[in-house]
Amino acid sequence: MSSGQVTIKDIARQLNISVATVSRALRDFPDINENTKKAVTTLAAELDYRPNQIAQSLVKRRTNTIGVVIPTFVIPFYASAISGIQEEAAKANYNVMVCQSNESYTTEVSNIYTLASSRVDGLLVSVSKETTNFDHLQCLQQKGIEIVFFNRVYEGMPVAKVVVDDYDGAVAATEHLISIGRKRIAHFCGPQNLSISQERRRGYVDALKTHNLPVREELMLSCDFNIASGMDAARQLLQVRPLPDAIFAVSDSVAFGAMKVLKEQGIRIPEDIAIAGYTDEPTASLVDPGLTTVAQPTFEIGQTAARLLFAQINRPSKESVCPKTVLKTRLIIRGSTVKNAV
Repeated sequence: MSSGQVTIKDIARQLNISVATVSRALRDFPDINENTKKAVTTLAAELDYRPNQIAQSLVKRRTNTIGVVIPTFVIPFYASAISGIQEEAAKANYNVMVCQSNESYTTEVSNIYTLASSRVDGLLVSVSKETTNFDHLQCLQQKGIEIVFFNRVYEGMPVAKVVVDDYDGAVAATEHLISIGRKRIAHFCGPQNLSISQERRRGYVDALKTHNLPVREELMLSCDFNIASGMDAARQLLQVRPLPDAIFAVSDSVAFGAMKVLKEQGIRIPEDIAIAGYTDEPTASLVDPGLTTVAQPTFEIGQTAARLLFAQINRPSKESVCPKTVLKTRLIIRGSTVKNAV
């Protein structure tokens, strides 16, 4: 016997039976007698036989593997969402392959085609900040590969999507700042080609209008979703006069960057400028002061997206299922807006 991986041919040769009999015994076919089944399974265990997943996938036309494409591993949101995805995948006996686009459209396209060439049964996708062309995803959908978007989605494809109510979360954060007496509220906006950025900005603007506060363009600064971008935006904002008395940031990382710059300039938080973020990253409760933020059910987002993908993979071929699931957010108040808050 070769020193490589054991095959069913090796088992058949040792037991002097056919390959077909070994295959059927391993799959517990009822037409194979119990003594033969026992002999086959016992020898398979002794030889550490492992099924050839590639061969099986060619027969079943499935690999029992799904692909996940995320913008970055740095944002804690995605680590939690992937944990939810993996929990559901384990229940469904699926493997998970994860790729990072690093916020690059070109890398996202490469990731998508790499996963497709690996014959994944479906894809879970959160698009990069650069992505405005979705031909690469539409092409795969037309070829029968199931796709579900989560968090950062493309509305133009008739597939399932999982998001949170970003608009409602932004309204809640902005109205909280208004409720503590702030009237010049700045917004550090995310990339405007992304729906999550659009919805958070829209919620901020509508909350100001509802409370008869002016919408000032000079108080809305564009950012990415990282600390450095929040620092840059804060430095720009400090040139505006009069200074704002609050900031609503598109993400916690952006808020952390703003807090760092304000502290360096001797500006007190929340006395001089109150700050609210979005996501409730693990460090939001550890910074000083703790960051008021909009919490998202990140683990549940991953779970829900995976469930919907498996539902699409297993649905009858002519049945169309493309729901959009919108999960609720929750405002958590901490010391960055209310002094001495928990």
